[in-house]
Formats: sequence, C-alpha cells, structure tokens
Amino acid sequence: MDRFHLMAVYVAVAEEESFAGGARRLGMSPPAVTRAVASLEKRLGARLLTRTTRFVRTTDAGLRYLEHARRIVAEADEADEAVAGVNAAPRGQLSVTAPLMFGRMFVTPSLVEYLRRYPEMSLSATFLDRVVNLLEEGIDVGVRIGELPDSSMKAIGVGHVRRVVCASPAYLKANGIPRAPADLAKHTVVAANPVSPSVDWKFFTGKKSANIRLSPRLTVTSNEAAIVAAADGFGITRPLSYQVAAFLASGQLKAVLVDFEPPSLPIHVLHSEGRQVPAKVRTFVDLLVERLRSDKALN
Repeated sequence: MDRFHLMAVYVAVAEEESFAGGARRLGMSPPAVTRAVASLEKRLGARLLTRTTRFVRTTDAGLRYLEHARRIVAEADEADEAVAGVNAAPRGQLSVTAPLMFGRMFVTPSLVEYLRRYPEMSLSATFLDRVVNLLEEGIDVGVRIGELPDSSMKAIGVGHVRRVVCASPAYLKANGIPRAPADLAKHTVVAANPVSPSVDWKFFTGKKSANIRLSPRLTVTSNEAAIVAAADGFGITRPLSYQVAAFLASGQLKAVLVDFEPPSLPIHVLHSEGRQVPAKVRTFVDLLVERLRSDKALN
C-alpha cells in the first residue's frame, strides 16, 4: 500500500483510539484499517499500537511516530488546500477543546453553526476543566481562560471575565453582607475545589493583594453545583462572571466585595501557527472569534 495512505490511516486510528473509530472517520471498513496498520508496522519493524478488547493505545514508538505522521498529513492537507484555493469549502475532521462550562455555554453553539455551514466537516469537542496540551493531544483549536505561557501557538483575544463573590439575596439578608474579604470567615462558603479541604481566595486593595484562606462547609467538583447551592441560599461562592451572568441579571444572586476583585482574566482562542493555516481551522476560528467577541457576557 502507499506509504502516505498507511500513515493517514495510522493517525486516524491513534487519534480515535479505536480501529472502528478510525474506519468511520476515513470512510473505510474496519478490516481494511486493521490491515493498513499491520502493514505499516511490518514496514517499520515496530509495534505502534497496543490492542486490547477495551482500548487501543500508542506504544512509545507509536507516539513518536504519531508526532511526525500527524505533521506530514497536515502539511499534505495544506498543500491540497493551496491548490484548491483558499475559498474552497473545508472538509474533514476538526477537534476542539475548552473549559467544561464555557464549552457548553459558548463553544457548542459555534460547533453547531459551523457544521450547518460546512456539511463535509465533522467535529469532536473535549470540554475539561484542565489545561489540554493541543500539540501533544492532537487538538486543532482550544479556548483558554487566564494568562498564557509563552508557546508556539497562535493566540487571539476574544474577551475577559472576572471572579465574582456572590450569594443569594435571602442568604445576605439572613447573614449580613461582607464588607471586606476578612468578613468571609464568618460566612458559609461553597467552593468548587475537588482537591483541597481549604481554599485560598485572592483579593486586591489597589495594587496590593492578599490571600484569604477559607474552610468551606460545602465543596463540590463543579462550578455549576456551587452556583446552584448559592442560588438556593446556602452560602457564598466565587465563580467566574460568565458562569453567573444570568443569575446576577435575574436577581437570584448578588455580587459582593466588588471593590476587592482581582484583575480580569483574558480569554483566548488558540491554534497552531503554521505557514498556512488549514481552511478547516481558519474558518472555524473566524466563526468562533466573531461569536465570542460579540457576546456581552465576555466583553
């Protein structure tokens, strides 16, 4: 078989972590995909994938080969697009990542609109509250909230959010409104923190910052759960502004300690910075950036 074809099949199987998934992505039969990977391993004289009845994983040699193969396949796609012209409709597979709640609220509508515009595209989205390494995990486009470290990724600013200390009007009426960060020690705190029994909330007075260590009465693993508990009148929590924009607007929650908030956090859309950005990445990024920049909850 053609070496490039074998390489493209391997990339699909490795990224999908499944022979069946790779076959669906490429429009091939599972036996043909299995034969292609076996042929590539025989050609290279090395095992690239570990197969069990439950999963398919790359070996150490397979992971190293995947990095090079992925780049070669991407460059070939760029060459095809250059010949077809920049206005050609995108087609193929695109992978996207974003924080969990942000992805559900702001990225998913863009995914749906993109697929409606481009019927030859398919998308996979990974929404996680951890930093995903786009290059290592083979992700095309990512959304980050917070300051960015130096990297080779192209970063496009789309807005800002801030951390908001808030509680329900009923809770504040019953327990009083905190006037300074130190007052939080007297209040019931709800935290979204699955790791530590205590939390540190940073506050600012002018340019001076101070950490307030708190012992929450309720600790949950998601911001959504913390917001629900606070809206139900149980205590005070501190999510990001976009997560509670609707609750603040409706009056279910009220922001407190506004004068002590830390600086806002930037939001960026990231993608690999190559010589020529693939049409599928360029068109999705353009759509996502436009929608995020126009959203009042983020700007």
